[in-house]
Amino acid sequence: MNKWNLKIRFNWRENKTFIIRFVIAVFLPVLAYYGYKAEDLTSWATVWDIIVRALSNPYVLVTMVVNALNIIPDPTSKGLTDSENALSYKEPAK
Repeated sequence: MNKWNLKIRFNWRENKTFIIRFVIAVFLPVLAYYGYKAEDLTSWATVWDIIVRALSNPYVLVTMVVNALNIIPDPTSKGLTDSENALSYKEPAK
């Protein structure tokens, strides 16, 4: 049984806010580790360089994974899993 309703969370059409928060949570620590600010990302070559450096650094990679895992659990549910009600959603609750 799935512990999280990821199909709903990662649905771009229905849940843009979660996906944007997820991307920020994963990549902001990378920028901080390497001393970059958002305004330093002025070319795709720079972005690609940061991604390659992050994926080849075990410490940064673990930080990215931990931040990703920290944003996925529903804070309104007890524990780290979604409630039975949240697992049954076919679209995000309004």
